[in-house]
Amino acid sequence: MRTFWNTNHGLRAIDQWEPNCWVQVTCPSQEDIDFLQNTLGIPDYYVSDIADTDERARYDVDEGWVLIILRIPYVKEVRSRTPYTTIPLGIIMKGDVCITVCNFETNMMLDFVTYQQKRGLGFTDSVDMVFRIFLSSAVWYLKRLKQISARIDKAKQNLDQTISNTDLVALSRLQDSLTYFITSIRGNENLLSKLKFKLPVDELDADMIEDVNIEMSQARETASIYANILESTMDTYANLINNNMSNVMKMLTSISIILMFPTLIASLFGMNVINGMESWPWGFPLALLLSVGVTLIFFLYFKRKSWF
Repeated sequence: MRTFWNTNHGLRAIDQWEPNCWVQVTCPSQEDIDFLQNTLGIPDYYVSDIADTDERARYDVDEGWVLIILRIPYVKEVRSRTPYTTIPLGIIMKGDVCITVCNFETNMMLDFVTYQQKRGLGFTDSVDMVFRIFLSSAVWYLKRLKQISARIDKAKQNLDQTISNTDLVALSRLQDSLTYFITSIRGNENLLSKLKFKLPVDELDADMIEDVNIEMSQARETASIYANILESTMDTYANLINNNMSNVMKMLTSISIILMFPTLIASLFGMNVINGMESWPWGFPLALLLSVGVTLIFFLYFKRKSWF
């Protein structure tokens, strides 16, 4: 799906392409790809690079066409090992042509359009739009990190009551998401530092870049803090599981030792040999009393040692 936006004095949808408009392509169909390549003339490999979900944040130039690939946060709607991940967003520019291409529909771009419409000022040029998209991505990283933090707190509350595999797996998946976030944010920061020298930056753009740097740094530091907290939390619960397992094994060992002595006494008196107690009426009660006494003695001993 492609949408054409007039960016002068606001953001207004138009029916067809015109110079200096913003072409927003989301989940491109073959018709959209043909329009980009045949009508606008962008290099064919640009679209395939953006479609690669593992494509890193980078800057490229080919015959005057500028390609900027930015990693943005994305939440998977279906159950997945990593509920929060990052995807590439491509920005293609040349002269009076400005295009964004994303193979997923994201809340970030929907919010970006809504915010720019409420702002009502449009963009001074395509470079201004690029840095505003960078700023929006940094803000949305912080939003997603708050959601991850809430999920971590909920899982910890559940684990404080009962340690379950479901909550531990959920924490592990969030740890994977934080790893993706940290890697992508660092890539965006490196890309931003290059764009300051690659694009024609004016004074207003310089102020915007400073704001983006602040938001990116905050997002990276926040993600690192959550990752460290999550790592220490996983280690803590791993130690708790090992400690609980040790206590269970200690208790089972104590029970085995306690039951060993009555079994030994019963085996000795139950042997098919003459022991002088065959015709004694108090022989069985004596063996039973001896078994109970020895069992009670070792039970009290282990109880005193806190093995129960």
